[in-house]
This record gives sequence, C-alpha cells and structure tokens, in this order.
Amino acid sequence: MQPLTKRQREILDFLQDYIQRNGYAPSLEEIGDRFNLSSLATVHKHLTNLQEKGFIRRSWNRSRSVELIAAPTGQRALELPLLGYVAAGAPIEAVPSSETIAVPEHLAGRRDSYVLRVRGDSMIDEHIRDGDYVIVEDRRTAENGEMVIALIGGQDATLKKFYREPGRIRLQPANPAMQPMYFDPASVQIQGVVVGIMRKY
Repeated sequence: MQPLTKRQREILDFLQDYIQRNGYAPSLEEIGDRFNLSSLATVHKHLTNLQEKGFIRRSWNRSRSVELIAAPTGQRALELPLLGYVAAGAPIEAVPSSETIAVPEHLAGRRDSYVLRVRGDSMIDEHIRDGDYVIVEDRRTAENGEMVIALIGGQDATLKKFYREPGRIRLQPANPAMQPMYFDPASVQIQGVVVGIMRKY
C-alpha cells in the first residue's frame, strides 16, 4: 500500500464509515458535500488516486460503485508530519512543509517520528532513490553504521550512513560513484535516524 495524503486518508475514512452504515457507497455529490468540494472533477481525482494506490475499486458504468479493498490485516496507519526534503547527495537546506503523510504503523519509529522526501541518489545501494520518503525517528545520537539525517554547520541537512572515527565524523554515501564526507565532530548534529522507507509508484 502506498502512502496517503491527509485528504485522501479523510476521504477513505468517510467511505469506510458510509459503507458500514448504509451498505453501499456514497455518490460523488455526497463526497463533495462532506468535504466542501464544489467540483465533482476534484472528487473524481481523489477517488482515482485512492484507486491507483490500491485502496478502492470502482466500476465505470455504475454510480455508487466504490468498493473498499481490505488493507493487510491489522495494519494501521499513523499521520506523520512531512517536514520537506533532505539531500541524498551534497547537503542542501531542509525545506519545511506543513503536510502530513499516512505511514503504516509498523514503519513508524518508537519515539516521535517524521517523514522527509529524498532528493538525490547517493543512497541507491540502500535502495533509497530520488523521490522516496524516509521515516525518521527524532534522535540526537546515532550508532556507527546507522543511517542518519545529519545537519552540517547548523544549516545543511544530508542523508548518509554515520561513522565516528578518531577526531572526525565520516558520512558515508551508499553509491560507489560518490566519496565519503569527513567533518569535524563539532560541526555535525544528528537530527534523526532513518527507521523506514516508502516509495510512491
């Protein structure tokens, strides 16, 4: 199952409640009324996104034809803040955003967690590609070999494997075409440790 936006999650919850109560799906108009969407094209687009992500099925020739596809049993999703982008490459400024994204509960960290979208391909050997989402547990310390969000010089964030070496920190990409980065320990702050990865297809 792919991650849902906050609005997609709200619409899916509404569909589930409505179908449970009435035994059939709401019409496009009823969905639009519930979410103050004056355009049926907007409702249609949300349903198309839910269908493409594997949460519902629809028949084109019938109204009220939305059918829910059961999620893997017991899999609950948590809404985590999507805090913008992080570089998997040269450090870039982390760009904040105010969205949230639904994350399967088993992927979320044990502590406060958030989601960042990856830019760059320095971590491809860890199966993290440009455009993927990383779920980050909010921690200020890391063990050698953990994948971290590191803040360099107080302003630029990067996604790398973390290693302490005598007198320096090594931030190691997972891409043979890229060199490790070395920093004075005082200039590197751990912002969090990656605990999960999601991809939108």
